[in-house]
Amino acid sequence: MSLGMYKPGQGYWTRLMTAIGGGTVIGATAMWLWAELETVHVDFPVIYLQGSVAMLIFIVGGAFVYWLTYAKPSTSEFLIATEGEMKKVNWSSRREILGSTWVVIAISFIIAVLLFVVDIGFSKFFQAIKVLQQG
Repeated sequence: MSLGMYKPGQGYWTRLMTAIGGGTVIGATAMWLWAELETVHVDFPVIYLQGSVAMLIFIVGGAFVYWLTYAKPSTSEFLIATEGEMKKVNWSSRREILGSTWVVIAISFIIAVLLFVVDIGFSKFFQAIKVLQQG
């Protein structure tokens, strides 16, 4: 296992964001375990146990995330290829996104009004044939 970076200079952003995501998961795990260890009864102050376990999680987790995103060839190749494909994507403009959003909002509102009218119609119909009581 090599500690060096596989293909340095390629896939910078996908590797970086993957490492940040992994670090977030590791940090959340350390925080959760810190809180869980508050109830443990030991012969020494529990904060030493909490700190040791949190440090161990950060060290092991950080090494694992580094190895996974920077040193392991198969994962690095995937992240490099992902960044290359993302550069080929034709992203919509702000104007297109806003136009599409307003269309979705308008259609949702029209469907809501239509369903409200149909619901009132069914309610009146079932009240007329005495299936529902007017209340």
